[in-house]
Amino acid sequence: MEFRETPPAPALRFQVLGPVQAWLDGRQLALGSPQQQAVLTMLLLHAGRPVTTQDLVDGLWGDRPPTQAVAALRTYVSRLRTVIEPRREVRRPAEFLVSVADGYALHIPAEALDVIVFENLAVEAATARGAGDLDNAHHLLVRSLALFAGRPLTGVPGPYADSQRQRLAERQVSVAEERCAVALDIGLHAEVVGELNALTAEHPLRERLRELLMLALYRCGRQAEALGVYTDTRKLLIDELGVEPGTGLSAMHSRILAADPALVLPAIPAPTPAAREENPAPQPAPAQLPADVSDFSGRAEMVADLSAVLMSATGQAVVVTSLAGIGGVGKTTLAVHVAHRVRTEFPDGQLYVDLRGAGASPADPAMVLGDFLHALGVTENPDSLEQRAALYRSLLASRRMLILLDNAQDAEQIRPLIPGVSSCAVLATSRSRLAGIPGAHLVDVEELTPEEALALFSTIVGEQRVAAEPEAAMAVVTACGFLPLAVRIAAARLASRPRWSVSDLARRLADQRRRLDELQLGNLAVETTIGLGYGQLSPTEARAFRLLALIDSPDFPLAAAAALLGTDERTAEDVAEALVEANMLECFTPGRYRYHDLLRLYAQRQNERVGDTEQQNAAVRRLLNLLLPTMYNAARAIEPDDQLPEPLSPPDGPGLPLPTSDAAREWLRSENAVLLSSVETAVCGPSELRRPAVDLLILLYSLGADPTQGPRVRSILEVADRNAQLTDDTAGLARVHFAIGTLQSVTNDFQGAERSLRRSLEFQTSGDMTVLRSAATNTLGIILSIGNRPAEALPFFEQALAISRVVGAPIGEARLISNIARVQQRLGMTEVAVSSASEAVAAARASKNGPCLADTLYQLGVVLASGEAVDHLREAHKLYQAQQNPLWEGYTLARLSSSLLAAGQQAEAAETAEESLAIGLEMDSAYCQGLANAALGEALLGLAQPARGLACLREAHAVFTRLGVPEASPVADLISQQHTEPFPPPAP
Repeated sequence: MEFRETPPAPALRFQVLGPVQAWLDGRQLALGSPQQQAVLTMLLLHAGRPVTTQDLVDGLWGDRPPTQAVAALRTYVSRLRTVIEPRREVRRPAEFLVSVADGYALHIPAEALDVIVFENLAVEAATARGAGDLDNAHHLLVRSLALFAGRPLTGVPGPYADSQRQRLAERQVSVAEERCAVALDIGLHAEVVGELNALTAEHPLRERLRELLMLALYRCGRQAEALGVYTDTRKLLIDELGVEPGTGLSAMHSRILAADPALVLPAIPAPTPAAREENPAPQPAPAQLPADVSDFSGRAEMVADLSAVLMSATGQAVVVTSLAGIGGVGKTTLAVHVAHRVRTEFPDGQLYVDLRGAGASPADPAMVLGDFLHALGVTENPDSLEQRAALYRSLLASRRMLILLDNAQDAEQIRPLIPGVSSCAVLATSRSRLAGIPGAHLVDVEELTPEEALALFSTIVGEQRVAAEPEAAMAVVTACGFLPLAVRIAAARLASRPRWSVSDLARRLADQRRRLDELQLGNLAVETTIGLGYGQLSPTEARAFRLLALIDSPDFPLAAAAALLGTDERTAEDVAEALVEANMLECFTPGRYRYHDLLRLYAQRQNERVGDTEQQNAAVRRLLNLLLPTMYNAARAIEPDDQLPEPLSPPDGPGLPLPTSDAAREWLRSENAVLLSSVETAVCGPSELRRPAVDLLILLYSLGADPTQGPRVRSILEVADRNAQLTDDTAGLARVHFAIGTLQSVTNDFQGAERSLRRSLEFQTSGDMTVLRSAATNTLGIILSIGNRPAEALPFFEQALAISRVVGAPIGEARLISNIARVQQRLGMTEVAVSSASEAVAAARASKNGPCLADTLYQLGVVLASGEAVDHLREAHKLYQAQQNPLWEGYTLARLSSSLLAAGQQAEAAETAEESLAIGLEMDSAYCQGLANAALGEALLGLAQPARGLACLREAHAVFTRLGVPEASPVADLISQQHTEPFPPPAP
């Protein structure tokens, strides 16, 4: 073990016994893609020992790694460092994830990794059992198994993860087997029968589990069933393996047949008749818990924590634990499951009541107390609530009981039902947080993890059907929002329709407008369950619940909520927090709110039923009046002194202040989903919403387009185009087609971009001196230049430059001059091109506009096309990194790689190209991938790696040919040279 002894600050915690997760100071970290999680997994499970780069590549991709494997691996490690050590300074060495020789090591405390804690607890349990401390051994084994939060390493790809998943699953079964054995030793045979049945069904060839099941059944008085287990096992072993049962199982069979008295635990002697007459049998302890579900899935950590809290009911005050969550999240199922798990700790009984808090007629506490007193042997109840509560507390003063209060309305309803002694425990469930109970443990019950939801779905539908269509099954549980009730309904519908495939159900649930209709079966319906909560809202809360759902964003800030509701932020926060308390809205970060997916669909359906489109459009307009001017503020902060496109619909109000470029970029990053969702909603509305929405989208893309959002943005613009045509909105069509052309250029659809940009210019007056026309002609010139049509591109650049000078846009002028330099280069005017590009860089430096300087440095580097370009491209790359512009980082690294090749630095060129390729793949940019593969292929040839080099060149050629760009020709020449000339030997 090479983990450090002293936990460093900040505190890190990792989970691999389930989905791979991590927490920093209690906050869950985003661990990135499955491949990135696979790298983290290998480092974690090596327990601080170094892992070589080759071992990481092999463990992630096996014997078929991609050509960019090492570059991708470095990217994953770099991002993991950023996640694990977010406050580390750039030049400061990593503290946890460190580079070691040709590889990496992850140093964390032993207690920070769940699998180490699991193994340590198992070792402690073995020691306790060896010392005869069976109760402690059982407790330790229960704690160790509770660390499993699902299937180990869920969703982590690669051969290493596959082998470790199998190893950890085997350890889980072994420890579970040991736990059952210890439970039998302390007389918990009735409690483990169900678990042993499940374990033997999952692992039918493990004879030790079968042996333990036979013993448990025998001790429960089910001798015939115990013998039947042996018969079934023997047949299975002969049919599957051709062998007889082992000695342990055979011996258990013989001992049961012989009624071996040693199989039965020592019993308490039965009382004599005289003793029974002297001490009549007491009234049986109440055992009112509803039946536990047989297919309970997931929530292992929560079950363990709740069990520990309830079993600690020996302190100064009664233990009260409250479970809160939205309807259908499984609060009752969880509470009942936990109550059954700990019921042996409450030998004087368990009381249960459904308080009907979400319905129209909540239970009267006085009536509930009457029922409880009757269960405790009271034949005549006092009249008043106070008298009943006092008698109830008196009767429980000498008892150890568990009280399960299900579906409470509020704290006032359950307060009289709380005992007065610390030996009792209360477990309550409610849709709202019962914060009015002093000292209560408040627990939020959230939806299942994807893996837990899939496990529940599989249990009901059947493993074979799910295994045959795993992607469709995941689509189903995702459509259910991982809500247990929804998953159960969907699974039950599929189980009752054997002719349906999982894909059939997934297609039905894919339609959001019909999803709630599909999620009902018999008297179970998600919509009805959500409706109970909606019915408890005040008119103000119900209006807010509907209006906040107009924007289909994963989450939204308080400022957006205030705009939608038409109030100040203080009032909006009060209403939003009331919805959070009612579990109709969620708040995981102060000042940010979100809906559960199914709750949002319900709210949107209520908007349709209310039908007040005027109120809804007004709410969206208020939001646009906040976002559009804020977007202008962001643009001015990021690109000072630049001219921005004139808005078709001037915004009302100043927007949010964004005084610095860092603040502006952070706002764009955090509100990207809100911006796109607002545009998506607005383009479907009237022109008064559509016009500012398109303005908003153009500004967003002018500050840094993301090609990975291409399909969604394309569908938004198609809707805007259709609606603008219907209203014959010429000015709107000019903007829409400019936006479409910009999107197509970013997603490398160069032919489509040319058509759209020409269409945009057709809707504009030829003599217009506007920023929009300058931007459209400039972008069209870029497209023509990329397509190796410099003579056609030059007039458009000159026209854009003339307009830019008229409107007074020096930043635009600098960019245009650098674009013209690229055309001059293609026309063979190399010296003029270098001069123009240098002039553009000088102008950009003088302006102190960082994005413009990065762009002009990039163009100068491309124009130089030699080793002289290296310094310029390195500077451009640093600027793009600081500006959080990954797409242009990728382009710049590819050009830098080519310049390094020209300077004879093949090794660094290959490394740089690999990094560019990783970014191109992540950003889904084919052109970037082509440039990176071309540079990487040439570098690998120079490093005497012809096979990999040719593979990269062929990939680059295929990409360039598909895009129709001239770079395909020199790559083809390079490929052909390798077939006609002998490959030079490696340099000494």
